[in-house]
Amino acid sequence: MRLQAEQLLIDGPLGKIDVIVENPGAPRGIALIAHPHPLFGGGNTNKVVQTLARTFNHLDYVALRPNFRGVGQSEGSHDDGGGETDDLLAVLAEAKCRYGNLPVALAGFSFGAYVQTRVAEALLAAGHPAQRLVLVGTAAGFVEGARRYHTKAVPGDTIVIHGSEDETVPLVNVIEWAKPLELPVIVVPGADHFFHRRLHVIREIVSRAWRH
Repeated sequence: MRLQAEQLLIDGPLGKIDVIVENPGAPRGIALIAHPHPLFGGGNTNKVVQTLARTFNHLDYVALRPNFRGVGQSEGSHDDGGGETDDLLAVLAEAKCRYGNLPVALAGFSFGAYVQTRVAEALLAAGHPAQRLVLVGTAAGFVEGARRYHTKAVPGDTIVIHGSEDETVPLVNVIEWAKPLELPVIVVPGADHFFHRRLHVIREIVSRAWRH
């Protein structure tokens, strides 16, 4: 399924937010997908992010891929996750205006996964919890060259996917975060942080989980 991607500029708390939207037509849900760290080359055309968007399109969700502050045409500068959380909430509010009050799936890769745990917490506090989360290569604990991530608690049905050979966010970091939450982690043998030659596995895991 090849969908025409639409680029939107949405008003955010600090200026314009640059968003790629792929709408399958008559969507049954909204998938908000967050990209990896902007200071390390992350953007909304990242291959993992594209894979997540296409997976949700196949599940009949409209997929929105915002660029974080300072990336593409998104205004503002990097805010360590705080402003980025506010921006994603603004994009989600606009999506609900455009497509209706549909179920919301939150998906993120690396730094984007970390931010989505904050978005999920905000939605829960507002009384509008997300339908489900998909977190890939989740930034948690101490990450070399970046900082220490205090990743938020998430619901027990969250789909957490991590590569066994991830050298950016070691698997042990995610296990330590997940352990007190009694949260299962799906480990993809041989996968590095960017899931080179393993992107199809992400698609299959998410598709299977959504059909059950």
